[in-house]
Amino acid sequence: MAKKTLSTSNHKPTPNPRYHQNAPELQDFGTVSSRIPLQLDEPVRLEMTEQLNVLLADTITLRDLYKKSHWQVAGPTFYQLHLLYDKHFEEQSEMVDTIAERIQTLGGVSLAMAADVAETTRIPRPPKGREEVPVQLSRLLDAHQTVITACRELAERSARIGDLGTNDLVVSDVLRPNEMQVWFLSEHLVDEPVVKADPLEKSA
Repeated sequence: MAKKTLSTSNHKPTPNPRYHQNAPELQDFGTVSSRIPLQLDEPVRLEMTEQLNVLLADTITLRDLYKKSHWQVAGPTFYQLHLLYDKHFEEQSEMVDTIAERIQTLGGVSLAMAADVAETTRIPRPPKGREEVPVQLSRLLDAHQTVITACRELAERSARIGDLGTNDLVVSDVLRPNEMQVWFLSEHLVDEPVVKADPLEKSA
């Protein structure tokens, strides 16, 4: 009968917090783990997590651009845009979480910190100061175009290599909401008189 080995550790439970702990990373960025059986080959998961991380960086940047616009908007459309910007911010925040969780589901490591996002995003950095409403709207629309283009390319590629889960997520949870937000923003750039309608032409 095998003898039981008694632990020689002197560790005892303590109510005192253990500060300043360090340990090696559990997983390197840019790698994928096969611990979750998704029936997807490693090269597929590597490619998808890499592209999703770029999309994640762009989405985080667009989200934060909405919050900047929300805080700094001014003028006669302040109230409606203040609310709209914040609504879109919340929707973009949901997309950020959805994309990041897909990366983790595929066995990858999602971007998270601002410095890493800034290094990865393809959306130009805005100035720190306040901008006019038409410039805010144009900047947001340009950022949306970056995300929408990436979504279309990623949706097509993911379908081609058999990652239908990523395809569905990109189309349903990222592309379509971005298209809807583009519609709402675009309507604010129509050059129409606010309180005076064009007179009707009299028929001959």
